[in-house]
Amino acid sequence: MKATIRKMGNSQGVLIPKAILLQLGLEDEVEMEIVNDALVIRRPRIAPRQGWAEASQAVAAAGDDSLVLGDFPNADDAELKW
Repeated sequence: MKATIRKMGNSQGVLIPKAILLQLGLEDEVEMEIVNDALVIRRPRIAPRQGWAEASQAVAAAGDDSLVLGDFPNADDAELKW
């Protein structure tokens, strides 16, 4: 199958027919790499944000979830005139 390279804003791209996307199970994201002068497009190996919930629970359980910069109170706001 041949496809036309089209201008898309400041970039260029190739439209992938919906039937091919469905057949491959491609949805919102893909991984791309060049292998032996060929562009290979595949489903992401890891789902986006996979494991983030467990990692954040582990951080909280370790008590390491305090604010890095601390609070930013508006103590100086009393001097402002509006």
